[in-house]
Amino acid sequence: MAEKPAHAASEPGAGDPKHAARATRSAGRKMRSLLLDAASPLFRERGLSGASITDIAAAANAFPSQITYYFRTKEALFVECACRELLYLARTTEQAALKARTPGDYTHALAETVTASDSVAFFAEALTLTRRRQDLAPLVERTIERLHSEGARAYASQVARHGWRSLRAPDESSRRFWAVAIGVILEGYAMGRSPDELCGEMLRVLGEQAKSGGEAARLRLVDDRNASPPSDEES
Repeated sequence: MAEKPAHAASEPGAGDPKHAARATRSAGRKMRSLLLDAASPLFRERGLSGASITDIAAAANAFPSQITYYFRTKEALFVECACRELLYLARTTEQAALKARTPGDYTHALAETVTASDSVAFFAEALTLTRRRQDLAPLVERTIERLHSEGARAYASQVARHGWRSLRAPDESSRRFWAVAIGVILEGYAMGRSPDELCGEMLRVLGEQAKSGGEAARLRLVDDRNASPPSDEES
């Protein structure tokens, strides 16, 4: 029997079951990511029915059986792709709005970035799919909650940073923004509207979400429904 190389015993984690398990998990996460990267553009271009498991596997340099191993079904892969793309869009949207100096510029940057992408429409297809596949609904629910919580965090940070007076609580503003985005974009896609038209419609529906505060203005975040309404001087 051939002897093992002398350095084998000294390799970090050699023969360690925990090390092997970590390596397996790392390889699994990498393969899942590769499959998602390959599937997303195919789904966006061809739709759920037009993108086959064979095509997705070929694009990822993987085997079709690996798709069913990691995602069980093509529908589950579709929903996970759509959820991931929406969260990527949310991050891009937040970054695009970082340079805004006024509430109006902030809202415009958000709306312009969201309407320039097809990620919201992609996610809406996943929403429709989960209506018939309730086993996939938990992933969508987690995505929406994360979308709202991160949006609220980003908005509250900007309000505090610039001393704006928010007309709504951050969580309410985030939920309202994404509800409007989904509704306007879906309607716009059906009507064949351009991204500029979608952006304009979003800005019209959203209206004013915050007001700039002067040096003497106090930051006022509406935290709950019991907060007293602004006085005539504030509004």
